[in-house]
Amino acid sequence: MPYLFFGANSSGSSSLYGDSSLASGWIDAGKFLTGFSAVGSIAIPAILFHAEKITGGALATELAAVAVLAATAFAFDYLNNEDGSYY
Repeated sequence: MPYLFFGANSSGSSSLYGDSSLASGWIDAGKFLTGFSAVGSIAIPAILFHAEKITGGALATELAAVAVLAATAFAFDYLNNEDGSYY
């Protein structure tokens, strides 16, 4: 989600500040926050499972939710690709 808000728009320029160096800072911040949330969504449940604070079923449910979210994001990106002109 952070990259959606801080990333580039469909024309390739920043969605917030144009093509300035400030815009590249926002894009970098969006990439960092996206990576942080992606790693955290897998690492935090794994740490909790390792510390025996959650059960294996809860870990499996969380990992399945991450897989569904990733599949949805990849499908959205694939279907909204502007290069495909077969629609």
